[in-house]
Amino acid sequence: MFKKSFKKIFIRVTILFFIFLVKTIYDVQFSIEDFRQGSLIATVPQVLDREGNPLSNSYLNKFNTSDTLPLYEIPEPIQNAFVVSEDKRFYEHFGIDFLAKANSIYLTLFSNAEIRGASTITEQVVRILRPRERTLWSKWIECVEAIILETQVSKSEILEFYLNQVPFASNRKGISQAARYYFDRALSTLGTKEYLTLAVLIRAPTKFDLKKQQVNIEESVVRLAEKLETLGFLEKGKSLDLIKIPLTIASPSLNLEAPQFIQYVRDSNSKNSYKVEAKIKTTLNPELQILTDDLLVNRLLSLKSKKLSNAAALIVDHSSHEILAWSSIGLGCRENKNLAGCKLDMVVTPRQPGSSLKPFLYAAALEKGWTAATLIDDSPIAETVGTGLHRFNNYSRIHYGKITLRNALGNSLNIPAIHAIEFVGTSSYLEKLHSLGFVNLSKSSDFYDHGLALGSGEVSLFEIVRAYSTLANKGIYSELKYDLNTDSPQINKVVFSPEVSSLIGNILSDPWARSLEFGGNNVLNFPQATAVKTGTSTDYRDSWAIGYNSKFVVGIWMGNVDYSPTDGVTGSTGPALVLRSIFNSLAFQYNSGPLYLSPKLIKKEICSLQKHGSEEINKQVDCELKTEYFIESNILDSQINSSDLAIEEQEQIKYKIAKPSSNLEMAFNPRVPAEKQAFEMKIFPEVISREVEWYVDGSLVNKSQGGTYIWPVVRGRHSVQAGILAEGGKVFKTEAVEFIVK
Repeated sequence: MFKKSFKKIFIRVTILFFIFLVKTIYDVQFSIEDFRQGSLIATVPQVLDREGNPLSNSYLNKFNTSDTLPLYEIPEPIQNAFVVSEDKRFYEHFGIDFLAKANSIYLTLFSNAEIRGASTITEQVVRILRPRERTLWSKWIECVEAIILETQVSKSEILEFYLNQVPFASNRKGISQAARYYFDRALSTLGTKEYLTLAVLIRAPTKFDLKKQQVNIEESVVRLAEKLETLGFLEKGKSLDLIKIPLTIASPSLNLEAPQFIQYVRDSNSKNSYKVEAKIKTTLNPELQILTDDLLVNRLLSLKSKKLSNAAALIVDHSSHEILAWSSIGLGCRENKNLAGCKLDMVVTPRQPGSSLKPFLYAAALEKGWTAATLIDDSPIAETVGTGLHRFNNYSRIHYGKITLRNALGNSLNIPAIHAIEFVGTSSYLEKLHSLGFVNLSKSSDFYDHGLALGSGEVSLFEIVRAYSTLANKGIYSELKYDLNTDSPQINKVVFSPEVSSLIGNILSDPWARSLEFGGNNVLNFPQATAVKTGTSTDYRDSWAIGYNSKFVVGIWMGNVDYSPTDGVTGSTGPALVLRSIFNSLAFQYNSGPLYLSPKLIKKEICSLQKHGSEEINKQVDCELKTEYFIESNILDSQINSSDLAIEEQEQIKYKIAKPSSNLEMAFNPRVPAEKQAFEMKIFPEVISREVEWYVDGSLVNKSQGGTYIWPVVRGRHSVQAGILAEGGKVFKTEAVEFIVK
């Protein structure tokens, strides 16, 4: 009977042991690769400025990847303190300290005191690598994995991993992060009491957080010091001296904050084909970043009454393509980062650019054949929107008649910009913007139409600054660089010729060119040679100021993240002052030379026609000689020497009916006598001294001197066509345009 019972028990025990063994083997998941590679993989890299100072300290990674130290750089007294505190027989056991475990069990059973566990440093390393629910079974698995680990790596490697990864409060990992968190000091600078405090704190990291609550750990620190004295790791009497030394907890602070830039860097880094870095040394200049933040905040405060809440700035060294400052600021965001819009990055958020894109339009026009002296008609125009008319006006509602391209761009006039996009072609201009990196302009050219000339699409500050860098860099487009140590792939392509890009820069840096709208002495006239452009979107929702000198490009945006309009803040009244302040600061630190001007440009004296009104221009009143620069392929001697540089002298121009627009619907007013109702017909480009024949419904109805005709309104469906008579009897005919009078 006894033998049968023993046999059954033996079989059951054998089966249970077999199950126990199989489950143990199944649950043991330790791999040497986990230990070798696990702590080297950064899911959220640390971002540094160009001087190596941390812009961020991420504590979201599973492991500490940014503040690790090799064991030989960790002072030996600190190593000894942690070994004595956590695992005094660390160098003697093979992963499990059975004596310590037996003592722990005994004290747990026969003592009412709170007893700490007896996990060795090796077991704690296993727990860091493979976190598990705290059960007896998980402790057994940790014991097995600890033995495996001890057979494959050295004690020094285990201790190094432990000291760099041991958890502290507030997600800090490793003694280096803890030293920064509690004392704002490097590990090597800690005093005896400070590093002994760290050794005590790891016993209960969530319970002992000296930053969040007052915890008396003096007694524990002294007891640890006494143990170290007994073992010969600390000089005799040192433990008594520690009581007299006050423990000062410091708050770590980064020199600057650039949260949006940090996020951009991390997002960009995660998309790279090369290895994701644990630390990224960026191009950001800390002094310039702090200055930019302060200037934006101060300007927002001064314009608070104008219903303005947000601003952004981007500064780039266009010679190296390096990003030097990246700021996105909101009123009150320094005090409360959770305010609406504070986390939104306005450097990369698309907004309407207003007139800030006009330099690229005129650059495209120069490429196609216009010159800086080409005359453009600045008279009110209208075009079809649906079956109605939309009238274009300049910002000031003033019109200057015939005006040169230089003055049209310098004064940021809207009407000449419409004529420029007519000349370039909306589709061609959009392609040019795409080649400059404006990826946010993703709609078709038909969608934007002529509004593209006035900033109807949405682009980001990042895109604008990158595009202006192309102008500053002799027309060569390059991607902007954020990583100082990595030669990331650069896309270099020629978008504009050096002649075109330098001529645009010459115009934008010319105070005389902008004097009609901005006055002779204005905030855009910088002491150093600087190409400057402003922009303002509809209802004053966005205001821009962008500039570049021989080394830097600076872009500023101001507005509200919720798209609410400001109270009249324009590019020149809002961001321009910040732009000026930044360039003044840069001038103190860096020598700025003249803007590049291509030696291939031809310099000629021409007659200046800058007068208010086309009548004075046509009569050449008060003609004053001005120096102008020309691209050789764009000019004819007859044009340069003549005071009339109007675009109609270029025979390759295709004339068209400007008014009425195609399919226009206009209403006949029955309350007004028919003989008093008339409509002004107009051709583009406008002609001044040539005879024009006007054909309505196929019949010649009038001959005019110049490009306008006052047509008596008649109900019905009509068509109009014009013929422009040139020298030698040549006639340029427009295509017929149909319209309706109801």
